[in-house]
Amino acid sequence: MASAPRGKPAATAGRECRFVIFHKTIFEGASLIDIERHTDARGGFGRTFCAEEFRAQGLPDSFVQQNLSVSTRRGTLRGMHYQVAPHGEAKLVRCIRGAIVDVILDLRRGSPTFMKWAHFTLTADNLKQLLVPSGFAHGFQTLEDDTEVSYLVSHPYTPAAERGVRWNDPAAAIEWPLDPTEMSDKDRNWPDL
Repeated sequence: MASAPRGKPAATAGRECRFVIFHKTIFEGASLIDIERHTDARGGFGRTFCAEEFRAQGLPDSFVQQNLSVSTRRGTLRGMHYQVAPHGEAKLVRCIRGAIVDVILDLRRGSPTFMKWAHFTLTADNLKQLLVPSGFAHGFQTLEDDTEVSYLVSHPYTPAAERGVRWNDPAAAIEWPLDPTEMSDKDRNWPDL
């Protein structure tokens, strides 16, 4: 899904963070994020998170957990997960090995994009990240074997608040790039919306 034209890093008070580049999406509060890469003979450097810049964009700037997902087979599907209020969580998702199609579904009643979904390609090479706001179901499918995904979350995992949308729920009508090769029983059997 296409995003809005590239934004300029926000000016911040005090020390400046000028390495995070935000691209708006069709969803209020969801951003596709690039890092400004700096390279030299040693390799490269880029900042993946700056609380000051996230705050200036009106995005979550505090995360309490970092999770790592490792999938051995291309086509592995994980999702669509969310937590209900007051345990809703924003996620900052990044693929650190391999490639994924990351999918978000707006479940915020009253939102102009309620029940709309979009997908974003995140790879270890493109270094893009996706900020998924609270109130969205989130999932991804691996495009390569041995793919690793790291994501920060704004609220601790709360089993009693965990919910999901079935990957092929006709009400959501999400178009996945591949037939799933691997999926948990829980993800396969989430109830219909």
